[in-house]
Amino acid sequence: MTQEPRALPERLETDAESVERDLFRLVLTIVELVRQLMERQALRRVDQGDLTDEQVEGLGLGLMHLEDAMAELRGRYGFTVADLNIDLGPLGTLLAE
Repeated sequence: MTQEPRALPERLETDAESVERDLFRLVLTIVELVRQLMERQALRRVDQGDLTDEQVEGLGLGLMHLEDAMAELRGRYGFTVADLNIDLGPLGTLLAE
């Protein structure tokens, strides 16, 4: 079952608040994508065993702090992780589930 592509509305929301919210959503999406990529790379390095215990601890704490900061920023604008997950059509969604 394929979904029909959504048509663009005849008019785009161009009021300052809407533009600011959409821009903030895009920035948070990019930051979330980079956070997920960093997390995957950190797990790969941990699995390879080329990090010291202190480095593993530091990576874990850093990623936890980044996730907390992202949750706070999403909450400030009322976004969920799903709101940041851009649909790329036949390619699927941008972010990992």
